[in-house]
Amino acid sequence: MAMTSIIPGAGPLAPVIPRVRADESDGRPPPEHTVLGRSACIMEAFNGGRQVLSLADLNKRTRLPKSTLHRLVDQLCQVGWLERDRGGYRVGLRMFELGTLAVEGNRFHEAAFPHLQSLASRTGLAAQLAILDHTEVVYLERIVVGPIRLPTRRGGRKPAYCTALGKALAAYDEDAIHALISAPMPRKTAKTITEPVALSAELKRVREAGVAYDRGEAYEELVCVAAPIRSSGHPIGAVSVTGPADRMRWSVAAEAVRGTAAAIWNANLSLRGGVPRR
Repeated sequence: MAMTSIIPGAGPLAPVIPRVRADESDGRPPPEHTVLGRSACIMEAFNGGRQVLSLADLNKRTRLPKSTLHRLVDQLCQVGWLERDRGGYRVGLRMFELGTLAVEGNRFHEAAFPHLQSLASRTGLAAQLAILDHTEVVYLERIVVGPIRLPTRRGGRKPAYCTALGKALAAYDEDAIHALISAPMPRKTAKTITEPVALSAELKRVREAGVAYDRGEAYEELVCVAAPIRSSGHPIGAVSVTGPADRMRWSVAAEAVRGTAAAIWNANLSLRGGVPRR
């Protein structure tokens, strides 16, 4: 499933921009050696936590030469992709505006949103919608109810191997499975699956059950249940409910996400007037 990636850190909603990849097979310089590629590298440095980064921070994260970095940051400020802030730079309002257009114009998001609202209301848990970009989950939407606080955000990314959404998305894609088990799987908590054989077995269980679980594998205090949005073939996305372990009713949550995934698939199909594009 070919997916575009969403620049992390660009406010609540972020624009869809292809991820940078090196490809020298056609004789052209790899993207990271081009102006656009280096600019994308700078934007991708805003990947969570800190909203403001200094030039020193950007230099450390991008490893670009200081003179090149300074010149490109100035140009990104001129077009509104970055803004100067006390102590450094933050993602600019223009990126937020473009991101809003991207998400509001996405029929998949439009189809899913009311069902996510219903899911969150019925379960009392946070509902999330995501797609897979290689070995990472990209969050398209989240709806939080009550006092639950999540370390995720719209446009953000998390590793797929330790998230229920990532497992639900990867389990039906052999290329994605191979990418996950071939990549490093650092331990996030005591419950994180870090061995390729164990992850392969877990993904097989996901395919058999049609639902994936995160039992505190990414964050000790949070658990998650997710289901792929699919009829056959690769999922076009996945939906989940997340919350503290003591509030999770596993069987109820599993049925809820399965039903919501089916409802989103049908709504998306109806909006497109046929089979959803992937």
